[in-house]
Amino acid sequence: MNIGASLRSAANRLLAPTGYQLAKKKKLADFYLHEYGSYEEYRDIQIHYNKRKLNQVWADEATLDAVIGVLKDTFGERPLRGLCHGARNGFEQAYLRKTAGYDATGTDISDTATQFEHSVVWDFHDVNPDWVGAFDFVYSNSLDQSWKPRGALVTWLNQLKDDGLLLIEHTEAHGPVGASAMDPFGVRPVAMPYVLAQWFGHDISIRFVTCRKRNRDMEAWLFIVRKRVPTIA
Repeated sequence: MNIGASLRSAANRLLAPTGYQLAKKKKLADFYLHEYGSYEEYRDIQIHYNKRKLNQVWADEATLDAVIGVLKDTFGERPLRGLCHGARNGFEQAYLRKTAGYDATGTDISDTATQFEHSVVWDFHDVNPDWVGAFDFVYSNSLDQSWKPRGALVTWLNQLKDDGLLLIEHTEAHGPVGASAMDPFGVRPVAMPYVLAQWFGHDISIRFVTCRKRNRDMEAWLFIVRKRVPTIA
């Protein structure tokens, strides 16, 4: 434990009878966005940490089962085509393909994506003309890795067919406390609907379901977003 944390812990023990406590600014914030000096800095940091964490998997079966449940409730048993953004080692698309038979493709900004089946190297902020309006669903647990989260969401929403669904996995770890140069965007799960409403207004509809992650002791919110206009600006 560092000196600052030790002092904060001691102060909080003294403050406990009063009902107050000391906390980091980030812990009190609803929204945080790290600033980079350039796109190149952002890209290089993302690739660096991707390679360091290449064998680590954030996605889990329980949350992806919830994704499949939402998709089946919406579309029935018909075949679906989808994108999984920020998929790193391809766990997401592999699970969706094996479990539900979906034609799922993963993207990652790092060239390591070429090592995994059904993965492509792609910055998820960028528009691929071949993907516009082409997918039944887009799933990601990596919005916290976006340096321009609204822009990323515009791209993702426009990749959907008119009746498609965007599914965003979000946890407390995706909040401001977890934000850094590695994960630049942080928003508290309870504030996420307000952020989406502020960014997109009546152009989208939002609902959510929750589940318990199987590989981590934490609750996951699955925000389900549908666009109400053909193109999101």
